[in-house]
Amino acid sequence: MKTFSPATSSVLMAAIFAISAASITGCSNEHDIKAVDRVEEAAAIARVQGLEARADQLKNDMPTATEVTAAGADSVAGAKPTIQMPDESTIPDDEYGAAVRRGLQIATHTYKELPDNVGNQLNCTSCHLANGAEAFAAPWNGMPGIYPIYRTRAGRINTIQERINGCFERSMNGKALDLGSDDMNAMVSYMAWLSKDLPYGVSPEGRGFVKVDKTLEPDTTNGEKLFAEKCSVCHGEKGEGQYNDDGTYVFPAVAGDKSFNDGAGMARTYTAAAFIKGKMPFGQGNSLSDQEAVDIAGYFTHLPRPVKANKDKDWPNGDAPKDVRR
Repeated sequence: MKTFSPATSSVLMAAIFAISAASITGCSNEHDIKAVDRVEEAAAIARVQGLEARADQLKNDMPTATEVTAAGADSVAGAKPTIQMPDESTIPDDEYGAAVRRGLQIATHTYKELPDNVGNQLNCTSCHLANGAEAFAAPWNGMPGIYPIYRTRAGRINTIQERINGCFERSMNGKALDLGSDDMNAMVSYMAWLSKDLPYGVSPEGRGFVKVDKTLEPDTTNGEKLFAEKCSVCHGEKGEGQYNDDGTYVFPAVAGDKSFNDGAGMARTYTAAAFIKGKMPFGQGNSLSDQEAVDIAGYFTHLPRPVKANKDKDWPNGDAPKDVRR
């Protein structure tokens, strides 16, 4: 027999007793009862019987506390959010949809669309692969529901807009967008559309990058050798990238003045190693060992690149990771 909720039971019994009391009062003087009283009494009894039958049904249908807990656990496990690019046909044909499309355009052609804010020749999708919707490539799916969030680099709560501007100032080696600008709203709208099928506030599987062993020490000599063997064919001998005639890249620069500055997350050895481990060489993700990824990252992250101004103000609470560039 399934248990019946005590709270539900007491409410139901109170209703039954109240109706029963009304019917008993109506029968207290049988000689004075009129026909209309008999009808009301019969109706009251019928209501009581109906409530009792409903109570029995609820008892049989209601799951036990153990069943509720198990069902909840199964639903959480079974509904684990996944990273994927929604079908573009689901972008609505209205003002919001126009903002979403603009955000997608900015993400994939950042250098061309926002030349005043991009100081190198990278796009958002240089690192946020597959239009910002690839698992373990810093996907944007679910991000609007996670922010505002405390970030140790800033030492305070950051909004999603501030996080985006952090990328413009670091990864793009450029200038921040106006927080309330149409372009900023377009980027947030695009991220929101990517997140439309995800539960609010839940970090989906595939957020960020894969894990690497941060206790490993980089061997930059081996890293230089591995970079030449596995990376230079796309990114160039010194990480300078390859470009089209219009200045857009075929393969992005990972060093030099057209790349991210030394305040970017990708300029940190273990962050870069996590990206390399999961996604590089391109199309051959997870083919390198942790040590190989760390060696490559230790080499190319310390190649010449732009210097981030005021990066000494990062991690104001003294909790900077060991691979932070100073």
